[in-house]
Amino acid sequence: MKTPSVIKGLRLGQQIAIKYFFAAMILFCAQMIFGLIAGLQFILPEFLYQILDFNVTRMVHINAMIIWLLFGFMGSVYWLVEDEAGSDLVGYKLGNIGFWVLLIAVIVVVLVYLIVQVGPGTESSLWFINEGREYIEAPRWADIGIVAVMLIFFYNIAATFSKGKWSGISGVLVLDLLALAGVYLAGMFYSTNISIDQFWWWWVVHLWVEATWEVLVACIMAWGLIQTIGASRKIVTTWLYVEVALMFGSGILGLGHHYFWIGTPEYWLTVGGFFSALEPIPLVAMLVHAVYDAGTKNLKVSNHPAFAWFIAHVFGNFLGAGVWGFFQTLPQINLYTHGTQWSASHGHLAFFGAYVTINVAMFYMAVQKLRGNIAMGSGLLNKYRWKTSLILLNVGALGMTVALLIAGYEQAFIERAVGGSTWSGYFSAQRDSTFIASMHWRMLFGILMTVGTFFLAWDLLTIGKKNKNPVFETT
Repeated sequence: MKTPSVIKGLRLGQQIAIKYFFAAMILFCAQMIFGLIAGLQFILPEFLYQILDFNVTRMVHINAMIIWLLFGFMGSVYWLVEDEAGSDLVGYKLGNIGFWVLLIAVIVVVLVYLIVQVGPGTESSLWFINEGREYIEAPRWADIGIVAVMLIFFYNIAATFSKGKWSGISGVLVLDLLALAGVYLAGMFYSTNISIDQFWWWWVVHLWVEATWEVLVACIMAWGLIQTIGASRKIVTTWLYVEVALMFGSGILGLGHHYFWIGTPEYWLTVGGFFSALEPIPLVAMLVHAVYDAGTKNLKVSNHPAFAWFIAHVFGNFLGAGVWGFFQTLPQINLYTHGTQWSASHGHLAFFGAYVTINVAMFYMAVQKLRGNIAMGSGLLNKYRWKTSLILLNVGALGMTVALLIAGYEQAFIERAVGGSTWSGYFSAQRDSTFIASMHWRMLFGILMTVGTFFLAWDLLTIGKKNKNPVFETT
């Protein structure tokens, strides 16, 4: 792939987008490598002990995932905004500054994680080393940098639409970007009361990731379907509005399923249990309705890899965030499954199905234009590469999900139902033969996913370079 700064023939926003995509793919590979190390340490605890400890590899694995997905989302919006607004990007220089600020912050934070693995928790360490809060461990200075970059991003996108034209999709997107910056602020203070601290912590972990991201993904999905299959704007916008409406229930009120055991009022048992797991439904309906409508008008797919990943997205989102989420969000079930590998099972499939897939689809849409807007259909050379990565990544994700679900079931039964949530019950579950076998299967499917990730990187670097397919005429 050419160096992003010298790529010609791209609009201003797309030049920034390529940088975000490039960084996202590198972080994706890093996430998989650290995931393999963490998985191996779970089976062999002595592996790299006191050199690269499990808590650090796990932390880098999870934070790399969150950041590369964010890079991908921002790149996707920058890629599409000018076409949607009918205007050049406003704030190109600011957008470039925002990219480099975020990238440098990520590099510095990861290096600090690796170099300073142990130490006391003090006010200075909170600002410069690690906040010590699971999933949002970044030090305070990095938090401020993330919010600043999000505000730059919001300004660029909102100003571009204000200069050009607005649509239903762009209106939803701009309001969501404001929430994307605002909700993250909830994780930038702490309370000595653990219930209050956990209450606000979940605003970032759930509302930032599962609510604002979900709406952002729906906007990208709507644009993607319009560009790849010529979907009806009326249809995708309608389902986008339904998604936003459901988000107020399933996203915000559904947040209550995280409040069951942290000391909040009992009404969250009912509210959280009832409203969870509804948010992916409109995305499935959007795809099915759009494909059906396009099919009645002689459906033509301009980009087979991107469209395949869009399909993987809606059904992966529905299964991971919806079905697997509902498996454990009712309080009567969550009493036994909370904090077990059952939660990890849901998390792996939900993040992969809801977010990884949509970013990969956008990578292929960007590559199509980089290769001269060629038709990426059945005549594509070496199409086994993208199909291999598609199969390995999806089979690997589903395999890990099932393995973790079996391990979580064993934990819920032995540790919770029989052992009564005691330490002896916990260690009995950890020594169970089925649990151990499940962890080995998780490792195997993790290897498949890692191989699939590198196939994906290889394909993105080479796809279409030697193709003589006709140029696809966009409308």
